Amino acid sequence: MRIAIFGAGGVIGRAIAEEARRRKHEVTAAVRRPETIETDGEGIAAVRANVLDPDSVASAARGQDAVVSAYGPSFGSESELPEAARSLVEGLKRAGVARLLIVGGAGSLLTEGGERLMDTAGFPEEVRPLAAAHADAYEIYAGSGLDYTYASPAASISPGRRTGQFRIGLDRLVTDEDGRSEISVEDFAVAVLDELEEGHFIRARFTVGY
Repeated sequence: MRIAIFGAGGVIGRAIAEEARRRKHEVTAAVRRPETIETDGEGIAAVRANVLDPDSVASAARGQDAVVSAYGPSFGSESELPEAARSLVEGLKRAGVARLLIVGGAGSLLTEGGERLMDTAGFPEEVRPLAAAHADAYEIYAGSGLDYTYASPAASISPGRRTGQFRIGLDRLVTDEDGRSEISVEDFAVAVLDELEEGHFIRARFTVGY
């Protein structure tokens, strides 16, 4: 499969690119600074692209089987998430690529009490604007007409081990018996590639956790 990854220079994007290469897919890292991407001729190429520019998105996406957006704005630039969503949708339509997987946020997932995680009392106030921007972007993807999948990580995601063992949910936060919601970056990347290969959640959302 030919896969273009926007945000491939970030922690999650790099893990997804490495998991895709591990599975022998052809990866194109679509980034603003392609010189920062390690390309050794074994499955990963790099092109210059701007996720906020539909023409740039179309150029990077053309000829790909699927596109992944692992784009994450810098602190204070949360409003770029809906802008990136609109750009990706328009760019993929111009390129004739229907399959899009988005690395989203966990803030709009539902808790056991039925409220969104970002609306709970303990949710960090400084993260709330980012969570709200992710939720706004999700609505754009949901109405796009593309074969999108919105992949939300657990409430806590950090580098760790690749175990291949995790649980999958839809729009409800996955927690363990102690109420923790966690996933490693490596296992989240496994879940992303599983979905790209198997397509269980096309035009839908899913989440993963231990």
